[in-house]
Amino acid sequence: MRPSRAVRNDAYTRVEEVAVGTETASIAAPRTFLVVAHTGRDVVTGTLETVGRRCGEAGITLRVLHHDTRQPAVSQDASWHPLDPSELRAAGAHVELVHAGPEAAAGCELVLVLGGDGTFLRAAELAYPAQVPLLGVNLGHIGFLAEAEAHGIDEVLDRVIAGDYCVEDRMVLDVTVLDNEGGAKLGQTWALNEVAVQNRSHNGVLELVTEVDGRPVSAFGADGLLISTPTGSTAYAFSAGGPVMWPDLEAILVVPSNAHALFARPMVTSPRSRIAVEVDAHGRPAVALCDGRRILEVPAGGRVEAVRADTSLRWVRIGSEPFTDRLVTKFSLPVTGWRGRS
Repeated sequence: MRPSRAVRNDAYTRVEEVAVGTETASIAAPRTFLVVAHTGRDVVTGTLETVGRRCGEAGITLRVLHHDTRQPAVSQDASWHPLDPSELRAAGAHVELVHAGPEAAAGCELVLVLGGDGTFLRAAELAYPAQVPLLGVNLGHIGFLAEAEAHGIDEVLDRVIAGDYCVEDRMVLDVTVLDNEGGAKLGQTWALNEVAVQNRSHNGVLELVTEVDGRPVSAFGADGLLISTPTGSTAYAFSAGGPVMWPDLEAILVVPSNAHALFARPMVTSPRSRIAVEVDAHGRPAVALCDGRRILEVPAGGRVEAVRADTSLRWVRIGSEPFTDRLVTKFSLPVTGWRGRS
């Protein structure tokens, strides 16, 4: 098991050394947070006002996405609440507007996510390539990926402004689609939660063969199959019947979805394993859906491979709440009668 890396960030010791003559002077490095918000919700407006005011007072620049400042063309709802840079500036913040892309998070100290798990996964697409840590504040429903809740935003800002937080690594999967006949690479991406191999036509059964470390395990028909990280075990994989895995566990989870087979149970494999699923050459084509956002086409006879990525996603931790407590709270699990160890 490879332990996750936890690094304490101290805002008051982050300095840049600048040569002045024969001496070395230290100056405080400028601080910038990228804010990614679930626009459209009234609760976001109040939270953003707090973020703008507190960060403005601390001299922290807020970088926001052009995408989040516009009302979608498909929605003419008068109650829609896009992110308004002028309101952030009125609250005292210095605001930069950027387009969503590989450079959006570059140079930022962290990415502050205001929303649910969907918003967090959207923000991860910006943070992961830049290796900037993510901090989620839940404004959604379950919000399993969030580190804090909206009602605790002042405490969250106290901690991040003071640099009183840690950064740990979360396992990511590299996902590749291959033409199994010629071995040509048809596509490649990554997944924080899971890659779901699904029936492209949503009609009939998808015929699959699973493989671990170059050896076949089982062939069956199914709606699909999921390959998940421990972080994603409480998402799609959990709904498909997979086990809950603690996020600091190093493993890869394989979960068939509605399989027509006697042996099609979830498997927990080594983090060093190479997981593959082959689509029957005489059957239906499939798609590989990563985190519900990035899609790769998988033709009949194609092959999806998933391995642990060399680069992890950086994750901000501001508290010491055990994962067990989060599990009980998010899923409203009954614990009546628990007394604990006397």
